[in-house]
Amino acid sequence: MKKCEYCAKEISYHEMYCCDECQNSANKYYDLKDKFQKPYSVINGIFVIAIGICIFLYSFLRDVGAIGGASSLLILGLMYFFLPFPPEIMIHKYKLKKSILITKIIAGVIFALGLIVLIFYLTHII
Repeated sequence: MKKCEYCAKEISYHEMYCCDECQNSANKYYDLKDKFQKPYSVINGIFVIAIGICIFLYSFLRDVGAIGGASSLLILGLMYFFLPFPPEIMIHKYKLKKSILITKIIAGVIFALGLIVLIFYLTHII
């Protein structure tokens, strides 16, 4: 049996979605992705590179490295949570609804890691 492209429920081979609600949710997701994909990619690239630079700077300038790395992780975590755009291979494997949930969980972990780094840094300064 074929599965719904949004929620992964079993459907007939002639359909793409199991109900209108799934189709509307999928359309909203793809509209949002079309609207924000380019700025999302640019911001993602900038902050991923910033994390690498901050890790390097941490060995020389602890303040800049720790604060920059933590703030980059916090921004990436928020961006991934509010704009969860999972990769197409994940959507193909898990379908859209579960892929968005997994992306939001990963975003929460990234945000929590940023908070842990920031709290750890601030408690060792005082």
